[in-house]
Amino acid sequence: MCAVPSGRVHNLINLAAFAVLGGAALILERQRLWPDPTFSLTPAMMLNFTWAFMAGTFLLSPDLDLSEGRVDSKRRWGPLGFLWVPYGKMFSHRGLSHTWLVGPLTRLIYLALIAALVWTVVKYAWPQLGLGWPRLPQPFPYKVALPIAAGYYVSQWLHLVADGISPDHGLRHARRKVRRRR
Repeated sequence: MCAVPSGRVHNLINLAAFAVLGGAALILERQRLWPDPTFSLTPAMMLNFTWAFMAGTFLLSPDLDLSEGRVDSKRRWGPLGFLWVPYGKMFSHRGLSHTWLVGPLTRLIYLALIAALVWTVVKYAWPQLGLGWPRLPQPFPYKVALPIAAGYYVSQWLHLVADGISPDHGLRHARRKVRRRR
């Protein structure tokens, strides 16, 4: 098995890939080479992709499953880094948190649960603030959601590729377990 990149190398890989993706997107946009001629990248879409990509790279790395120790992503949360320790205890390194679809989703759900808990505490501790639950725009436009999801997932997938984890990793692992039981 080959060596796994350090957190710093993962970040450099993601930043290099981001530069290539950004350059390719600009070329495709300027030359109007998109498969769908009605599609056009807007600055807001590019900004949403960029923010999500950077958050996925620097704050929500798959290595947060190691957050009981010294992990760059946890350190970047500053004094709130302790919030990721339970996540690290819930998921074994390179387990479910390092899968292609569910892994990134676990970090988003975990973050959403923390945000909901904080919101609930603030709402009931200080009722005079008159806080209600925040509402998403209805319907949530795909031109907002798609670049955010794409930016976040691409950053996560680059990390997994650098770790040598293929998209069918979970399936192969499950098949091996089934074969061992026979």
